[in-house]
Parts: sequence; C-alpha cells; structure tokens
Amino acid sequence: MSNTVDFGSGPLADITVVKAEACHFCHDALQLLDEMTAEYPMRIRILDIRDPEGCALMQEHRAALSPLILVDGVFFSQGRLPRGKIRRLLAARAAAVPA
Repeated sequence: MSNTVDFGSGPLADITVVKAEACHFCHDALQLLDEMTAEYPMRIRILDIRDPEGCALMQEHRAALSPLILVDGVFFSQGRLPRGKIRRLLAARAAAVPA
C-alpha cells in the first residue's frame, strides 16, 4: 500500500518511507516528518515493507532495519531517523532556493 502526500510550496523534497507494521522507529519517523511539513516543502510517500515495491527498495538499498528513508530517491537512513541530519538536509535545500 502506497500513500503520497504533498506539503508546502516550492521545490518539494521527495521523501520515501518504507515502513514495517508495529515498528516504533517507523512511527517516530512518520511523526517527525509530519511535524516538519510545517517548515519544509516535501512529498512523503509511504510504502509497506511487504509490498513488492517496498520489499524491492529494502533489498536494493540492503536495508536491515525499518524504516528505510530515501530523499529524492537516494538512500538517507535506515532504522531510527536521525533528527538533526534530516533537519540540516531540508534546511540546506530550502536555503538553496532563490527567493
């Protein structure tokens, strides 16, 4: 099952989250990303690890832990989402956009 939600305006960060059921790291990551939508424009796509596409992404990126997080299709993290690292990345993207 895939869900895609767009937030904000301007150039969107495409964030893919491959989650597992009953995964507290997944829940925490989705909650943090939801909170960050007020600050940064992003498109969040949520895939289940059991779906063919989610499973394929886990294998492609050799992710051993959920959630797998991709930003613009590039591996960002697996397991606990590093809060500071994602904030720095999104802030840098926002700062690079001309006013």
